[in-house]
Amino acid sequence: MTNQKKNKPNHTVKPRLAYEDHRFLRSADARTLRIASEYLEPLSRLRRAGVQNTVVFFGSARILSREDALRQLRELTKRRKEKGAAAGSAAALRAAHRALEMSRYYEEARELARLITEWSLSFGSGPHFLVVCSGGGPGIMEAANRGAREAGGKTIGLNIMLPREQFVNPYVSPELCFLFRYFFMRKLWFAYPARALMVFPGGFGTMDEMWEFLTLVQTHKIGRRITILLYGSKYWKKAVNFNSFLETGTVVEDDMKLLRFVDSPQEAFRILKENLSRDRAFRAPQKLPFV
Repeated sequence: MTNQKKNKPNHTVKPRLAYEDHRFLRSADARTLRIASEYLEPLSRLRRAGVQNTVVFFGSARILSREDALRQLRELTKRRKEKGAAAGSAAALRAAHRALEMSRYYEEARELARLITEWSLSFGSGPHFLVVCSGGGPGIMEAANRGAREAGGKTIGLNIMLPREQFVNPYVSPELCFLFRYFFMRKLWFAYPARALMVFPGGFGTMDEMWEFLTLVQTHKIGRRITILLYGSKYWKKAVNFNSFLETGTVVEDDMKLLRFVDSPQEAFRILKENLSRDRAFRAPQKLPFV
């Protein structure tokens, strides 16, 4: 036997295509590819679905529907009645009453999304001309997707990978259900096709998204008019002292005109209709205005 035959390996290497190597795709070296995928894959799906413009809903994931809040309060009250105060603390009872009070925002977001979707479906520009979009999770996000679904429309959910809280609500249209790893890519898809932003009471995440939108519009990084409505004037004026920005000169009067406060689904819908109906680009949209 020659040395050449003796040294020949007794196995054959079967290489994989780079884009089929999942270990590589999850590595730090492939981060750029993952980011690009979170741009290109949603773009492709939205194009196929015919989605051109969106109305984005932000708000707390913790706000319950009236039905769920009532059930929670009744169960707690029943346990306290049967087993005494030890069955549910006073703090838990106060929280249940607060949840019931806050549930009005769930129901009003649901109603507003229904009104918007019914209006959108009346357009001659296609069944998915103006689509309700949310973060795809529970709370106000669920309410928005639910209202749109009840009106017979498609509705978008831009989900994010989180260690807790986030799960896909059942009202998101399956073909328009997305999952993002990167917050900034998710934000891009909130902003890119948006024609309006409805900001309901929420926490840090809601605040983050609201300020992001306001900054983009203020600095003209979004090249079109966007209606920004803060729903629940009592909540927002208590949570944020907007007047202090003017008093200290950190914003100017025109900056404050970027947002408006509303307190009913009918009021919000009226303003949205007026603003979008005045927008010539909206009345005669391009096929893909956000590409």
